Amino acid sequence: MRITATAETEFLEEVFQKAGFSATDGTLLADTLVDADLRGISSHGIQRLDWYIRMVKDGTIKPQNEVKTLKETDTSLLLDANGNMGQIASALAIKSLIKKAKTTNIAMAVIRNSNHFGTAGYYSRLAAEAGLIGISTTNTRPLVVPTNAIEAFLGSNAFAFTFPADPHPFVFDGATSSVSSGKIMVLAKNQKPILGEWAIDRERNIIHDSKKAAEILSEVAFTEHQSGGGVLTLGGNREENSNYKGFGNSLVVELLTGILAQGSISADTNTGKHDFSQFFMVINPAFFGDLATLKANAEKMFERIRNLDHIPGTHIMIPGDREYRNYDHNSKHGVVIDPKTIQEITAIAEKFAIKLPQEIKE
Repeated sequence: MRITATAETEFLEEVFQKAGFSATDGTLLADTLVDADLRGISSHGIQRLDWYIRMVKDGTIKPQNEVKTLKETDTSLLLDANGNMGQIASALAIKSLIKKAKTTNIAMAVIRNSNHFGTAGYYSRLAAEAGLIGISTTNTRPLVVPTNAIEAFLGSNAFAFTFPADPHPFVFDGATSSVSSGKIMVLAKNQKPILGEWAIDRERNIIHDSKKAAEILSEVAFTEHQSGGGVLTLGGNREENSNYKGFGNSLVVELLTGILAQGSISADTNTGKHDFSQFFMVINPAFFGDLATLKANAEKMFERIRNLDHIPGTHIMIPGDREYRNYDHNSKHGVVIDPKTIQEITAIAEKFAIKLPQEIKE
């Protein structure tokens, strides 16, 4: 079923306000979810709503808490999200860094005591739209099994990098693991198999049953004791395929987030205190040369890559191409919501006495 972005936004804003968020914060949260759905990143769209509301109910997310500025200089910022949603502190951080970098050419921020922040690309893209380079990272609950291990320790640890270009910015946005847990959850909701080598059991056997994989991820992410298994690092199941490089990428994000923020590393976010950490950097490319020239040179490189000889029946896309195409298509035709998510948001609507969008009623 498809729903218009406007209808989805209005529904989400009302839900978040009923859940205790301010109108301003609710608008931001809704925008991050709708933006993900429009770009075809359904793992981080409205299907996350039920999870968010459950975390509000159990006190993991504290909607009334305000972000605290702990330290600030012309080039740096340390924020305490104060247990509220990660989107709120992250939006504040990236907007501040954009202002700083326009003057100082580089600025960075660290956030502690945070929660899930949506897609990393949402924030980096704001920097690109301002003519700047944006970097966004976060740690998560433990989901990822290091090279040769049999139990999860690392987070999926998203990393986003953007560079200003035309007709749209370069946007790389992805987990440093083989996949985010959200994609497995979407497959499990829709009773579809995992086609790729994404997840393993305790014996490091590849799992293609999405329901089984989702059960393992739920155990490792939300319980202190786990029987093993989880998501693979980039590079897959075998060290011979260089999965230690994906392991290294995940560790870099752990160092920039949980360690630098002096918060929990991913492995410890399910054993008492639940606190994610985020890291952001903004760079002004105009310091190095004329911005229009830099953008034109980047676009020429992308076009050369898009036009390389390729396998018949396929085409080459630069990171960001697919998402912007999805955005244009879904803006016109609406975003897809799976049946299981419809059931979840119907229950949420009943809980808060909110009317469902007309498209869902039909």
